[in-house]
Amino acid sequence: MTDSNISEAMRDAVGIEIGRSTSYPVSENDIRRWAIATYWPDDPPARYVHAPSDGSPMVAPEEFNAMSTTWQSASSQTTATPIPKPPGLVFDPDTTEHQVGIEGPGLTNMLNGGMSVEYGVPIKAGDVITSISSLGEYSEREGRLGLMLFSSTVDTWTNQDDEVVKRSTTSLIRY
Repeated sequence: MTDSNISEAMRDAVGIEIGRSTSYPVSENDIRRWAIATYWPDDPPARYVHAPSDGSPMVAPEEFNAMSTTWQSASSQTTATPIPKPPGLVFDPDTTEHQVGIEGPGLTNMLNGGMSVEYGVPIKAGDVITSISSLGEYSEREGRLGLMLFSSTVDTWTNQDDEVVKRSTTSLIRY
């Protein structure tokens, strides 16, 4: 097996917060528009279009994106000190590490390794959602083209009561 692509700085950076965003309060209209855009005309569930008659808050579909309904977040910040992309570089396989301010392994090829999502409490009208993105873990495996580096970023969404709404993990494969 070839030497590791995972540097000590990369190991130490696992768990570092990359950035955070906070949504505006979710409105019933945001939920309606999302449901109609997602399900119409096949199956627009009435529970996403009409407010509950018992006065409880409208509940959004699991895949509802509170960060995109207004096309901007109420606040957004990069919490690490990123390394700027070199001028003229269009494709940067080390973007993950550069976002947290460290040098990457210098690999030249990158592809999407997939995404997994775990859902928690549902998003309801009136909720304010905070998204915190952090550097996940690293692993390696020998492949036909050499040593492959697997890395992940974790995006955790919580509501104003600090309850987890959603946790998504995105994986990258580099070689």
